[in-house]
Amino acid sequence: MTDLHVGVDVGSTWVKALACAGGGTVVGHARQATPWQGSAGGRAELDPHRLVGIVEALLEQVVADGTPVSIGISGMAEAGVLVGPDGLAPVPIYAWFDPRGEEELLAAPAAFREELPRRTGLTVSALPSVAKLLHIRAQGVELAGYRWLSVPEFLVHALGGDVAAETSLASRTGLLDQDTAAAWPEALDLLGVPAGFLPEIRSAGDSWGRHRRTGAVLTVAGHDHLVASVAAGVVEETQLYDSMGTAEALVRPLRATVPAAERARLAAEGVNVGRHVVPGSSVMLAGSKTGLLLRRVLQLVGINDADGREQLDKLVCELEPGAADAVRVTGARNDDGVLAIRTDADGLSPAVLFAATLAHATDEVARLLSLMHASVAPPRASVVSGGWSQMESVRAARSALLPGVTFSARTEDTAFGAALFGAFAAGQAADFIDFVRETTRHSPPQ
Repeated sequence: MTDLHVGVDVGSTWVKALACAGGGTVVGHARQATPWQGSAGGRAELDPHRLVGIVEALLEQVVADGTPVSIGISGMAEAGVLVGPDGLAPVPIYAWFDPRGEEELLAAPAAFREELPRRTGLTVSALPSVAKLLHIRAQGVELAGYRWLSVPEFLVHALGGDVAAETSLASRTGLLDQDTAAAWPEALDLLGVPAGFLPEIRSAGDSWGRHRRTGAVLTVAGHDHLVASVAAGVVEETQLYDSMGTAEALVRPLRATVPAAERARLAAEGVNVGRHVVPGSSVMLAGSKTGLLLRRVLQLVGINDADGREQLDKLVCELEPGAADAVRVTGARNDDGVLAIRTDADGLSPAVLFAATLAHATDEVARLLSLMHASVAPPRASVVSGGWSQMESVRAARSALLPGVTFSARTEDTAFGAALFGAFAAGQAADFIDFVRETTRHSPPQ
């Protein structure tokens, strides 16, 4: 049977898996919807045991005709699970976009809130895991008896791997000091937990052990946006990666660690600086709610299928310049996400509403890029990927904004990247960057 390297991407909308044979050829893929339970106020949660079952089922589907040699798991960063010696805490996974925890974080001592962006490179908001943990503690859960694992780390452990953290995912918790790459003592003190609450930190592509059922080598591939950028071959500081999924993520690899004062300045404007999935590297990461707003516009105008989306895309491309100027849209900022449409004009078409929303999202991306460029020279080349980048109207908007644009030929960069990290963990190469360059240069698209 064929040896396979499997990549899993646990995303906000879908849980996806694919299997790669030699040379990076994709020979199997499957997906299931991420089964969030939503409620008022933007809340969303997920049963961790149900998620494990979904991943196991997908693995069985994609390796039906081969033998898995490695399994790499990537996915959402800030969401996680409390793991104790006798099992899990009685709380669900809170989505990274769930607003719970912001109130508790804003009630933390002022000195802690001021130091958080300097130490961690993250914004004081509901996004970092520390905010969710403060909320969980406020519900009466004693955190000291557990350790915190992000969703990909938890899944690797559930499949038979070690309890350990991965650098890029730990960077999104609010518990990691970027200067030392170790747990930030003040954050642990605030939560009332010992040093081991954030487990041993490993690099993406290290071995986490073996899958208890198949014996495949397990690895945590890291933060999904960063893994996708690596799969697209974006590993140099002169490159930019733009991932257009539910969130639009801008990824800039960095060779050096950004000073604390600069981290704080950028975080205040919505640009985070942390550790990359590439060992020894840092990354500048900024996001907007582009895909979320575009999806809501489609739902608002009654478009829920691929054919309707394609027809709308053609109409948007045919609009005259300025056709959407009468509509004002807000909500694309990463700390917002509420689609708000204002206009005093009549007869607006679905194409005009979509175009206005896309223009607003593009303005937000331009703002984030200007902040990045104040700290690091503008990139010379850009790679754009993700589901929304398949629309011609979106491609035109990003081609007009970004330098040297190419569009990824793969439909599943993150899952493919996770498979790359798995192959590396299984001993397929000695140098990760050389391995990535060689594999992404010659591997066929999905």
